[in-house]
Amino acid sequence: MMDTGLLIIRIVVGLLFVGHGAQKLFGMFGGYGPKGTGGWMESVGIKPGVAMAVIAGLMEFLGGALFTVGLFTPIAGVLIALAMIGAIKVHAPNGVWSTANGYEYPLVMLAIAIGVAFAGAGAYSLDSALNLF
Repeated sequence: MMDTGLLIIRIVVGLLFVGHGAQKLFGMFGGYGPKGTGGWMESVGIKPGVAMAVIAGLMEFLGGALFTVGLFTPIAGVLIALAMIGAIKVHAPNGVWSTANGYEYPLVMLAIAIGVAFAGAGAYSLDSALNLF
């Protein structure tokens, strides 16, 4: 049962991060690509904006893909966690709650990424199939 639960969490969370990364990197799913995202990042004080958008997009896209299939799950968790720490810093002035554009959602995703990284990806993962973790 636990392995099935970990699989569900990995698929949902991992694919959401693939999507978020694709928004930043490729402008997919309503995203703005590196230039648009980079412009927004610069507007909130994250410089250089385009480079940081690409870095954040890569962390989300690659971390999400690895997380989804359960490959190098501790590394995937760290990539996602780093992206979420950045998001928490941006949203921190607004407080906790998402209703005020706060950091509630990034904090939950951070907890999930770190929790799965520590717990392991479960039996239904490439880590397990390859005896990696």
